[in-house]
Amino acid sequence: MLCVYILHSTKLNRFYIGFTSDFETRLEFHKQAASHKFTAKADDWVLYYQINCETICQARKIEKHIKSMKSKIYLHNLKKHTEISEKLLEKYS
Repeated sequence: MLCVYILHSTKLNRFYIGFTSDFETRLEFHKQAASHKFTAKADDWVLYYQINCETICQARKIEKHIKSMKSKIYLHNLKKHTEISEKLLEKYS
């Protein structure tokens, strides 16, 4: 299933946003990333939020939208107010 995911690291107090068709495999990739990758800076990445998408195009657009917001507050609101996710899915369907 395609999804946009947001990972959080308590150690770094940072978020990582991506999309994938196989979340479990992708999460393991992030946890074992090579030293030059952003997610290699911490080993405590956990799933913060996930949006299930219908198409790869939709997933890419939602990922791009979330990244363009450049705001931790937006990420917190996305999790707190699920209607935001619903509107994103409608907008980019």
